[in-house]
Amino acid sequence: MPPTRPRASTEDVHALLRADVLAGVHEPGSKLKFAALCQRYGASVSVVREVLSRLAEQGLVTSEPRVGFRVRSVSIADLRELTSARIDVESLALRAAIERGEMDWESDLVAAHHRLERTPLLTGEPPRVSDEWERAHATFHSTLLAACGNAWLLAFACTLRDAAEFYRRWSQTQEPGRNVAAEHRGLLQAALDREPDSAVQRLREHYQRTADILEAALAATAPTETVPR
Repeated sequence: MPPTRPRASTEDVHALLRADVLAGVHEPGSKLKFAALCQRYGASVSVVREVLSRLAEQGLVTSEPRVGFRVRSVSIADLRELTSARIDVESLALRAAIERGEMDWESDLVAAHHRLERTPLLTGEPPRVSDEWERAHATFHSTLLAACGNAWLLAFACTLRDAAEFYRRWSQTQEPGRNVAAEHRGLLQAALDREPDSAVQRLREHYQRTADILEAALAATAPTETVPR
């Protein structure tokens, strides 16, 4: 009798399915079927259900009564709401972090920025944003807020960051003429200089530039969609 392959753990399946959703293996709006997911990830139905529930809490999938789970859809209206919420939440957290952060926070922030600057942005052919850069980018932005002292704000910020990453990964849009590295350096310096107004303004502009680029990509794929400003 052939040996039975061990079932994948919840954490393993969560990491794999999350990565696949962000990478576009499961397209936006597509239904996530239990049988196919169990086979793909070598997991039980209960594990897959728990993972999908966690991804729904993180804003990467949606749950519909009597329908099941789907990968979240993309739309201009949703992107605008997401960007507005992210700016509001992270602005509060960033102000608090600048006020409360001590030398350890400054050291962690400098280290996170150093890794981000030294990590290549693009990889492959055709070029796409590398997974390593995405991880370094997420770490830098989470470290910016880490000293805020409010676990709820950090949790909300993390959920919104996952949703924003979903849009960035979906579009894989290049940004000619934009100096993202300079934007990150400006954020770092404003935080280290303890200038909350400047830091928040730079954060707002940083996220809004990204949102404008993503909105243009969405409009190009769905030219009939019109959303009033």
